[in-house]
Amino acid sequence: MKPWAAGLLAACAWGQAFPPETDRFLKEVWPVMEAAQCRLCHNDNGVATASKLRFPPEGVSEGEIRAFSLRLAALVDNADPEKALLFQKPTARVAHTGGQRIKRGSAGEAALLSWVKYLSSASPSVLALGRVRESGKLPVTVRRLTHSQYNHTVRDLLGDQTQPANSFPNEDFVNGFTNQADGQGISPLQAEAYARAAERLARNAFRGGDARGLLPCKPASTGDSACAAKFIRAFGRRAFRRPLLPGEEARYQKLLLAEAKRTGRFTAGSQLIVEAMLQSPHFLFHLQEGGYRTASRLSYFLWDTMPDEWLLKQAEGGILKTDAGVRTTVEKMLADDRARASMDEFLAQWLRFDRLRGAVRDLKTYPLYSKDLASAMEEETRRLFRHLVWSDGDFREFFSADYTFVSSALAQIYGVQAPKEEFGMTKLPPESGRGGVVGHGSVLTLTSKPADTSPTERGLFVREHFLCQIVPPPPPGVDTTLPALTDEKPMTARQRLDVHLTNEACAACHKLVDPIGFGLEKYDAIGKFRDVETILIHPTSDEMVRRVKNKPTVHKLPIEGKGFVQGMNAEFATPRELGTVLANSPVCQRCVVKQLFRYAVGRPETSADQAFIDGALKKFEGSRWSFRELIIAVANSQPFLGGESYVPERQR
Repeated sequence: MKPWAAGLLAACAWGQAFPPETDRFLKEVWPVMEAAQCRLCHNDNGVATASKLRFPPEGVSEGEIRAFSLRLAALVDNADPEKALLFQKPTARVAHTGGQRIKRGSAGEAALLSWVKYLSSASPSVLALGRVRESGKLPVTVRRLTHSQYNHTVRDLLGDQTQPANSFPNEDFVNGFTNQADGQGISPLQAEAYARAAERLARNAFRGGDARGLLPCKPASTGDSACAAKFIRAFGRRAFRRPLLPGEEARYQKLLLAEAKRTGRFTAGSQLIVEAMLQSPHFLFHLQEGGYRTASRLSYFLWDTMPDEWLLKQAEGGILKTDAGVRTTVEKMLADDRARASMDEFLAQWLRFDRLRGAVRDLKTYPLYSKDLASAMEEETRRLFRHLVWSDGDFREFFSADYTFVSSALAQIYGVQAPKEEFGMTKLPPESGRGGVVGHGSVLTLTSKPADTSPTERGLFVREHFLCQIVPPPPPGVDTTLPALTDEKPMTARQRLDVHLTNEACAACHKLVDPIGFGLEKYDAIGKFRDVETILIHPTSDEMVRRVKNKPTVHKLPIEGKGFVQGMNAEFATPRELGTVLANSPVCQRCVVKQLFRYAVGRPETSADQAFIDGALKKFEGSRWSFRELIIAVANSQPFLGGESYVPERQR
């Protein structure tokens, strides 16, 4: 590992986006301030309460101390750091009520002065990390690139198609998505993966010279400082999604020229710069400010990748400072094919297609199942979503549509006529009972087990993904064992799960989910219709020894297939009927808004966001349920754009 990468990896291991220099503050400066008892006066109730310096309370987390260390920049004179009151007062170089708290010429004074000088040269994006809530957590909008965003960014930045993030440690789903701030801590394994990927990407970028045209100039020599500066400015602006600061340019130029001199190759220095920048928090995290922040947020929401040159120029031209400018920009971005791919990613996470892609089935029970069939199921749902979103259809049909988009293989599963062309629009016969996404093989499969359905999982999925309702886990110590199956008393899944509804400890939660799943029981673990449930009673070991029986007994039991949605007092017997209930439910309609909000903003909604959620829902309804208009409403909202640089026109 390169020496300059060690500090970054240490910071990543904390799961925070603070710069590695804050380690030095924690170890060297904070103990000096504590020993000087600065906090005893500089607090809400201290004698120095009127001063600008305000210490965090005793016992705070390291994250809060790191944030505090960056907020101290407000007390630093960038032109002449040594004249900063933060340094002058505690050393009694100017009048200080507390007198000399840090001895001149001491190691403590040197540590404090070193930190003051660092703050005077730190970038605004780094210093912005000091603005945390009282809870001490990072601002919820400080997020890192998801694996998908990383792959797309290095593709557009370097022309690299290898998708290196596919080999990174798996991402956690938090609040239903992988881009949530609360779930984006970086483990040491992830940090190492970033380091390996950066080294490989940089090496590939300059393999055989500058084959990918990253250098904007032809260096006259290994020490061509003008060409080095031009490359660093151009590449850094794209990699960091903002122009580099003078101090950053100088540091990277020094690094490039030193490596070029050592190796005798200008491209070796350029390669090192690419490797370094790909490990910088300014590449891995969303840390831009002003118009560049808006451009970056829009780009990663609507395109799932870095801003292109046009979007960066929108930021530079001030277009993104107004509601009208943002809306015009969003509309143009939505006309780009990249928007379709990005919304596909939203859909895949919302509906947890990762579970579908990883699903396995007992092939003796489900001989028609294959990975290709699972891919066709995913494509069917994607086609319905795209049809409604990009044709400005009534998005409620996502739940209630009496048509779908099937392949020949899916047509066989559904018992409908194969389309003239693969995934062509197909009318669903009423007797099929199918309608909307709930009747798709994707949802019915990913909510099932390898050998059978799972009414509980299906009901839980509807509650969490389509109603945005959290069902609490079972209380500790509860016996979740279901009645055993015997030849004397074979039972359907519904009959066995009735124990949940009669057990007082289980009933409160299972009444919310199981009855929903019961209404989908006539569709098996790959979404195929069935009237009966096949129960296999396998022989016991004693029976095998006595040769009483050596094959399982097969019982075919009729399925009731009636469901109920607790809280809506809605009965249904088919996916189409459940889909109609969801389509007309204000709870489901509001949930669609919430899901897009969470994905866009990177956090769950709070009480402070409710007015926006209400307003977005009204716009959604007023547009006759156009999902495209919902996207625009979210992208042009203050919770999404956020920050001090953006104020809605109605509040100006």
